[in-house]
Amino acid sequence: MTLGRSVTRKRVTGRRGKGERSEGGCVFGCGSVCECVFVLSADLREHMAQREPQQQQQQQQEQEQQQKPGLSPEDDKAAVILVDFNFMVPKKEINMVPDMGKWKRSQAYADYIGFILTLNEAVKGKKLTCEYKVSETVEKLLSLLSTLDRWIDETPPMDQPSRFGNKAFRTWYAKLEQEAEALVSTVIPSNLSAAAPEIAIYLKESVGNSTRIDYGTGHEAAFAAFLCCLCKIGALRVDDQLAIIFKVFDRYLQVMRKLQKTYRMEPAGSQGVWGLDDFQFLPFIWGSSQLIDHPTLEPRHFVEEKMVNEHHQDYMFLECIKFINEMKTGPFAEHSNQLWNISAVPTWSKVNQGLIRMYKAECLEKFPVIQHFKFGSLLSIQPVKL
Repeated sequence: MTLGRSVTRKRVTGRRGKGERSEGGCVFGCGSVCECVFVLSADLREHMAQREPQQQQQQQQEQEQQQKPGLSPEDDKAAVILVDFNFMVPKKEINMVPDMGKWKRSQAYADYIGFILTLNEAVKGKKLTCEYKVSETVEKLLSLLSTLDRWIDETPPMDQPSRFGNKAFRTWYAKLEQEAEALVSTVIPSNLSAAAPEIAIYLKESVGNSTRIDYGTGHEAAFAAFLCCLCKIGALRVDDQLAIIFKVFDRYLQVMRKLQKTYRMEPAGSQGVWGLDDFQFLPFIWGSSQLIDHPTLEPRHFVEEKMVNEHHQDYMFLECIKFINEMKTGPFAEHSNQLWNISAVPTWSKVNQGLIRMYKAECLEKFPVIQHFKFGSLLSIQPVKL
C-alpha cells in the first residue's frame, strides 16, 4: 500500500489513546525516573507530589550526614551512588518476543525514555549555536569522540571486491574494544572507576556491529544509554543538558557519519524508503523540538535545499536532511518518503509529538532492535519502582 502524505500525517500526529500511560522524567542525579524535578508527564508530576514528604525527610537525613566530620557533600554523593548501584557488566535479557513485556515494564525503559524526553524539552526553541555551559565532563567526552575520529584516519579502508561493509572497520572496532574502559575512565570521577566496565559496554555498542559492519537506531540508542548512565552516576549534571545534545551528541553524529562513509556501513534493519532514515532517529526528535515556534521555518521548508543550506548549522533536524541530500540522489519524495510525508504536517510541535510516538513504535517496541540492548545495574531490567 502506498502511503500518501495525508495518511502518514494521521499516523505521525495522532494523540495518546485513552488509558495509555504517559512516560517521561529525568535521570540527572536521580536513582529513579520519579525522583527528580525534571518530570514531564502529568502522571509523574502527581506521583512526585505524593512523594514530596518522603523526599524532604531524605534531604534532612542527607544534610545531617554531610555535617559529620570528614565527609564532604561530594564524597557523600559518591558514597550514595556506590551503595545504590552494584556495578556489573551489562548483558542481554530480551531473548524472545514475549520478553518485550519485561522491557516495557523495566526501570531501564522508564529511565531511557525519561532521558530522551527531558532533553527534548531542554532543547525546545534553541539553536545549536546558542550559549550554554560546557563542563569539564563534556570536554572529556568531546576528547573521547575526537580519539575515535582520529582512529578512523589511522585506519584507512581496505581494497576489497565488495563495495559495502569495508573490513577495515573491524580493525577500527578492535581498537575501541581494547581501549573502551580506559576511555570511559578518563571521563568519570576516579572514585567511580568501578562503573567504567559497565558504562564502556554501551560505548562499544554505540558504533555499529563489527561482524555485519552495519549501523542503525539500536546502536544510536546505545549511545543515548551511555550518556544516560553518565547522568545516573552524576558525571553529567542538570546544567549539562544543552551541551549533551548540542556538543556531545552532535559530535557523535559527525563521527558516525564519517564511519558510515569511510567503511560503507550497511543500514541495520533498514526499512528502505518506508523508514524515517537509514541510520538515525533521535536527532530528528530533538531537532524538531529545536524548531518549535520558529517564526519563519515551517515543516514544509525542510524539503527545500536552499533553506536547509542556510539554516543547517543552527538546527540538528536540518543537519540530518543535509546529510541525506549529500548521500542520496533523485527526488526527495522517492528516496525519503516518510520525511516527505512529515513535511506536510502543519507545525513543528505536531512533528515532534508524532516522531516521539513513532520512535516508541518503530524502535523501542520492536524486538529486532531491543533484543540487542544490554541491561546492568544502571539500566536495570527490574520492574520500574514508582
